[in-house]
Order: sequence, then structure tokens, then C-alpha cells
Amino acid sequence: MAEDLYLGVDIGGSGIKAAPVDVTAGTLKEERYEVPTPPGARPDDVTACVADVLGHFSWDEPFGCTFPAVVQDGVIRTAANVDASWIGVHAGKVIGAATKLDVAVLNDADAAGLAEMHFGAGRGVSGTVVVLTLGTGIGSALFRDGVLVPNTELGHIELNGRDAETWAAPSVKTREGLDYPNWAVRLNRYLQTVETLLWPDLLILGGGISREADLFLTLLEIRCPVVPAALDNEAGIVGAAMTARLVSNR
Repeated sequence: MAEDLYLGVDIGGSGIKAAPVDVTAGTLKEERYEVPTPPGARPDDVTACVADVLGHFSWDEPFGCTFPAVVQDGVIRTAANVDASWIGVHAGKVIGAATKLDVAVLNDADAAGLAEMHFGAGRGVSGTVVVLTLGTGIGSALFRDGVLVPNTELGHIELNGRDAETWAAPSVKTREGLDYPNWAVRLNRYLQTVETLLWPDLLILGGGISREADLFLTLLEIRCPVVPAALDNEAGIVGAAMTARLVSNR
């Protein structure tokens, strides 16, 4: 099967990374390029970084881009890990104007989930699947029989009287100097809450910390199967590239 190349850009709380992706196989065709997310993550600064990563690949065609927020028809509706000035901004138009290219923008966890369901740990799985991206915050993607329910934002459910990701995200583990057993207690409590709400048939844990899944998966006490993401921290890039088809006329 011939390659079908699209560029995926993944905007995260700490880094903005990109790579060309063969969307027929879900594989990166060049080493990913990453720049730090600018302090404050304001619109002008973030769009400049996106233009930078596109320039690295000399990319001049439509592309896909993730964003760490609720995204409805290209408009940013929340701003938990970026500057509040993003709220109400049509990210597709702003990023498109900065890059002079057509772009499809979607929630970052939804992008990672699409990639995992098509090429990774969720491939061929029916029923209810929840993909969680564990990093600066906690992103979520919900699927029923392979169909995405967008913008679920399960990282922001209330837990212990506070936003769950402010207590159980890997960034909190790092900030508070928690070892894996102590952090796993928090993660387990969070996952049990998600399980009680949705009764998933499978939980997929992604984000950079999924590379170290063997250090904490055995510490969890969850009813349903829990597996690490197969695409590791590249899932967002792959999902963004998959979405680029929406704006491409190729």
C-alpha cells in the first residue's frame, strides 16, 4: 500500500511536537521535531511555534493540529493549561493565518484516542473504551464501538473536592516528589471514579508516562482491563495527521 503522508502537530502543556505521518500505517516518517510550549501559552506565541515546526519540515500543505482544550468547530472553549485569552478564539483560523495553510484542529486527547483506536491498543476493540493521556494534565477520549464522543474532559471531574488532574496527573507526581506507589494510590482513585461513571470495557493509558507502565500498572485495582498506549507519546501526532484529511483536497 502506498504511503499517504500528512503532517501532525501536537500542542501540549510543555511541548509542541510534529512529524510527517503515513496515515495508512500510523507511523512517523521522520524523527519528530519538538519545541517548548512558550511560557503562558498565549495565542501569538503558540502560533509562532507551530509555524516554526512546520518550517522545520518545509511543510506547505494542509495539516492537522491538536490543542489541549475543548474544541468545537475549531473554536477553543476552555483553557486549563493554556492562556485564558484562547477562549472563544477560532484556532483553525488563527493558526491558519500564521502558517498560511489550511489546518484541522481538535482536542489533543481525542487525537491520541483516534490513533490508538485505529493503530494501537484499541484497534478492533468494541464496547466502551476510554483513552487517558497522562501528562501535564489528564486528557480523555471516549469511544463507543469505535466512534468518538468528543471533548469529554474527564480529567476535570471532581475528586477529593478538587479538579482531578490537579491531584492525580503525572506533573503532580513530579512536582510533589511522589514515588510510584504513592502516586499509584491517587491514579487508582481517579481510575475507579472513571470506572464507576462509565463502566468501560477497556482503559488505555497514554502520555509520556506510559513508557513506564510496568512501574505502576500492577499497583492498580481496577475492574476492567487497563493497558498502556501502544503508540506511546506519538499518538497525538498520528491522530492530528489523520484529521488533516478533513482539510486536504489531495
